[in-house]
Amino acid sequence: MQTSSHLKLRALCEGAVLVALAQILGYIKLFELPQGGAVNFGMLPIFLFCARWGFGKGMLASFCYSLLQLMLDGAYAWGWQSMIGDYIVAYTVLGLAGLFYKDKHGLYIGTVVGCAARFLVAYLVGVIIWGEYMPESFFGMTMTTPWFYSALYNGSYMLLDMLLCLVAAWLLYKYMGKYVRGEDLKA
Repeated sequence: MQTSSHLKLRALCEGAVLVALAQILGYIKLFELPQGGAVNFGMLPIFLFCARWGFGKGMLASFCYSLLQLMLDGAYAWGWQSMIGDYIVAYTVLGLAGLFYKDKHGLYIGTVVGCAARFLVAYLVGVIIWGEYMPESFFGMTMTTPWFYSALYNGSYMLLDMLLCLVAAWLLYKYMGKYVRGEDLKA
């Protein structure tokens, strides 16, 4: 039987490893937009941690990931508002995935919720902060409002990011489901 302190230490160690893995996978970009935003597997380890350990620990891991993103990938932040919105808040909300950790399909639901929350934050930051930098055309379309531009810009990579994470999560869950669900922790 595992003690409470053993489980806390295990969560801390797994969190550190998965946050580091998320940062490393974030550097392997399949697609990147010129003003930030990329398609990669970076969020997947965070969602796996959230599915395994739940909301509180998931939010803490997501917050740590947000700090790493800001410090190591924050080239697109042009002020404190962008630092807080584009990095701290946008990556911390990934931890909302932990709300579904007891659900049989919690990994998938959490991935969708975490990605949707990150999109919502990026969408609002795009309108409020980046709207004044909106180009005249984007993806061959004339841009007339920052609301549409932000939805198109952020949706263009975040939807692909979410689908990539869902497919990878399905493959991992298929072969390692009991570990994702945390069933090994009850042994």
